[in-house]
Amino acid sequence: MALATTVPAVARQFQRAIIMPNTVPPVTTTADAQAYKARILEALHASGAPAGSFEPMMTLYLTDATTPEEIERAAASGIVKAVKLYPAGATTNSASGVTDYDKITGALQAMARVGLPLCVHGEVVSQGGEDVDVFERERVFVRERVPSLLQCAPGLRVILEHLTTKEAAEFVVGAGPNVAGTITPQHLLNNRNAMLSGGIRPHLYCLPILKTEQDRRALVEAARSCDRIFIGTDSAPHEIGKKESACGCAGCYSAHAALELYAEIFIKEGMLDRLEPFCSLNGPAFYGVAPNATRVTLKREEWTLPDSIPFGDSVVVPLRAGTKMQWKLVDRFVK
Repeated sequence: MALATTVPAVARQFQRAIIMPNTVPPVTTTADAQAYKARILEALHASGAPAGSFEPMMTLYLTDATTPEEIERAAASGIVKAVKLYPAGATTNSASGVTDYDKITGALQAMARVGLPLCVHGEVVSQGGEDVDVFERERVFVRERVPSLLQCAPGLRVILEHLTTKEAAEFVVGAGPNVAGTITPQHLLNNRNAMLSGGIRPHLYCLPILKTEQDRRALVEAARSCDRIFIGTDSAPHEIGKKESACGCAGCYSAHAALELYAEIFIKEGMLDRLEPFCSLNGPAFYGVAPNATRVTLKREEWTLPDSIPFGDSVVVPLRAGTKMQWKLVDRFVK
């Protein structure tokens, strides 16, 4: 159901994308990744998009049981481009994530050896038997966990995904060439007041959670200055009943208008010259792939984001639903 909505939306905006493995069940083996890629391409074909117009770049879900041999199979497959670390319990569908970092040393060292990057959901859920404050989990992870990850596997390329804090942004900016970061549109556009001031707005709830205005400003400045920081939409579709509930799901859906949303903040911040590197050049450079040869066009045109998007038998409420936008993507499938 989800792929029928998400695949055409992503493919309309992007020629390729890193595909997260936190499905149910998770994508833990190369065979799983091959099967998932086939389902994505089937949904792409069903949408009417031109064949070969979109490349899913697959990832594996890192667990305590991931072996160096599986890492080697993934690298040899040619379709797996990275491995994703979810601390167990940190976010949506992370129950199978890492619980003991000593158990993943062999896998990390194999990744460094074969050149597979590690994508990281950087949050510490608990420490010393106590829960870590939800607003501090990324700061603690960056301070106490990331250095040991880098130390245990020299040469490993690490992407700290969906940066949300000043500390995380500064860590990436000040790190060596093997450390990068991504930023979502919601974290560039909003601070936590947007989610909590005057009432709770569940469609802005995501993990890592929105932080302070000082943190948001640091993300903007990192995107402005650092060529190892790039796009990462972290687009997560949850039907309306799972967001507007007593215990709502974490995730913001942005695939419908990702480039327009990024353009909004880059233009507002006077850094339009950084939009192309952020969206199209910095990521490929870090992953070691050639930039795409084709281009997309954004034109100045006022339009209104939909209040909802069909999602199987329900709907999903997208990021910034119902608001006016000043720039619109020219559909890359229309000649």
